[in-house]
Amino acid sequence: MNTKYQYYLCPEQISNMKIEYEKEYLRELYYDGKTTDKKHRYQPQVVNGYAKCVRTLIKAVRMEDLYLIKALNYERLKGNKKGLSSLRINEQYRLEFRETVNPNNIIEIELCSLTDITNHYK
Repeated sequence: MNTKYQYYLCPEQISNMKIEYEKEYLRELYYDGKTTDKKHRYQPQVVNGYAKCVRTLIKAVRMEDLYLIKALNYERLKGNKKGLSSLRINEQYRLEFRETVNPNNIIEIELCSLTDITNHYK
């Protein structure tokens, strides 16, 4: 196994990450796999990709961990979405979230506030 990824795949990894869901439908999608909100109904592959992104955030210890998984295309957003970051769910959708900075000005994933699932091309 490539040692560069060993800490990321280790099941014993303990994370201090806390997830907040700014919108109820995000919580429902992760825990129930579906939502009662008719506006936010997604195909099963989008829901599975979303759950994978949330699990990845929970397992991550540092922001740099997200760069190691190229398929997620982690990026800090610019323009009118400045202050948000995103992970790619699939080619069309991305998960947007906020990162917190600890008192030492080191960006850590201690609290991740999930904001929305957006259509990347709209």
